[in-house]
Amino acid sequence: MTTPSAVGDDIAAGRTALGIELGSTRIKAVLTGPGHAVLAVGSHTWENQFVDRVWTYSLDAVWTGLAATFAALRDDVRRRHDVELTGVGAVGISAMMHGYLAFDAAGELLTPFRTWRNTNTGAAAEILTARFGHQIPHRWSVAHLFQAVLDGEEHVARLDHLTTLAGYVHWQLTGEKVLGIGDASGMFPIDLARRDYDQAMIAAFDDLAADQGAALRLRPLLPAVRLAGQPAGELTDAGARLLDPSGALRPGAPLCPPEGDAGTGMVATNSIAPRTGNVSAGTSIFAMVVLEHELSRVHPELDLVTTPAGDLVAMVHCNNGASELDAWVGLFDEFAAARGLAPDRTAAFDTLLRSALDGAPDGGGLMAYNYLSGEPITGLAEGRPLFLRTPDSTFDLATFMRTQLYSVLATLRLGMNVLQDAESVQLDRMFAHGGLFRTAGVAQRFLSAALRTPVSVGDTASEGGAWGVALLAAYRLHHAESGADLATFLDTQVFTGGELTTAQPKSTDVAGFDAFIARYVAALPVERTAAAIDPT
Repeated sequence: MTTPSAVGDDIAAGRTALGIELGSTRIKAVLTGPGHAVLAVGSHTWENQFVDRVWTYSLDAVWTGLAATFAALRDDVRRRHDVELTGVGAVGISAMMHGYLAFDAAGELLTPFRTWRNTNTGAAAEILTARFGHQIPHRWSVAHLFQAVLDGEEHVARLDHLTTLAGYVHWQLTGEKVLGIGDASGMFPIDLARRDYDQAMIAAFDDLAADQGAALRLRPLLPAVRLAGQPAGELTDAGARLLDPSGALRPGAPLCPPEGDAGTGMVATNSIAPRTGNVSAGTSIFAMVVLEHELSRVHPELDLVTTPAGDLVAMVHCNNGASELDAWVGLFDEFAAARGLAPDRTAAFDTLLRSALDGAPDGGGLMAYNYLSGEPITGLAEGRPLFLRTPDSTFDLATFMRTQLYSVLATLRLGMNVLQDAESVQLDRMFAHGGLFRTAGVAQRFLSAALRTPVSVGDTASEGGAWGVALLAAYRLHHAESGADLATFLDTQVFTGGELTTAQPKSTDVAGFDAFIARYVAALPVERTAAAIDPT
């Protein structure tokens, strides 16, 4: 058993891995030791802005948030282990996938960061999907680029480099314009045999751009693709100062290839082998299922990406996850404060979610749509959060909260129907992670009913992708020493004895969710009508 002093020695000697993930509402840092257990954490809350009808974050907010996160991590190390954090053994950067960060030759941002949440790329996605014979989602970088071409945006002529948020942060920390293959597969389709961008599709894109009068050559604009374990640069002096403006952090630590939150979620749940999958629930909710073979045809509900090791994955990505649920929890917490109770968001979340266990299995005639933004799976370019009920509905707290939880899972179920029914994809195990699963046995139980599949949650579920990318950072060192593949590393070095809780689908919950989803689909015209109303 590792003693506190031994942990302090590991930290002081740099026998650690640092994982940082820039999520939609929180930037989180996790420090792990030789056994891959979490030694300390730090976080910083941030939020996107809706500016000129575009969802974005400023680059200043990126660096302010990263510095605050690292400072919080350093404070946690000091508090827990009575040692100063001045160096780490390896670093990994993860962030929300996709989106559009475009730079000129001087490294200046050409247009505000367009996040995955934007759905104004429908025309481009449709044209590219038809030309490539490969599903191109609205949020992919290539869809944003081609939409800019279609719209005749001035900045296209000055483009020098495109990347994702993880790729941008990694570039600034190391000077290397590289991307892990999982995140790269959300920029542009991957040739699985070559483990690189599909060259035929790149040529087709160049032709399409030329047809629009844009003299673009796509390949030089894209980051180099790296597999998990491959070299991806080292922390520079300037990079260390960006993370730690105090100057205490030493440069020189190797970095693993930067990855998207989908890939790090797969690693954090050991879901990188065929017939395994995971669900990540946060601002968005998505499922990743590792495939045994390619799909029979293109499905608009299913995106094809890869694991960090380069294996084919079907992704069901829903733009809207738990944000609306969180807003309701905040409202109830505000009410409690008005009654003189001390505000406690965590306790409110736990209490309200647990109440859902006693709600009507079918939602009792209540209906909710969690659409704060557009939702491509259901064909909505914009979203409007809605709550509906019939005059004779079961209107109590438990059923209301169950309905809100069901709404988080509903669009995911619609996409998974295509994968499980139309493509007959089989799953041996499904894991879940993210903050929604911190309240044990609630969202996990309803997810198992929604997917009609057993769902497991591990004791690191709430650490999510930050822990996953810390594992990838540790694997960068392990691979350099042993050459072991990622699956072997995870099976033999990481997931050897952690706690795992599995929820089996309950027949009453399955029948109830089936009834709810039928009403959900039937009432979608109400949501579409609301979304069509100009809020101004």
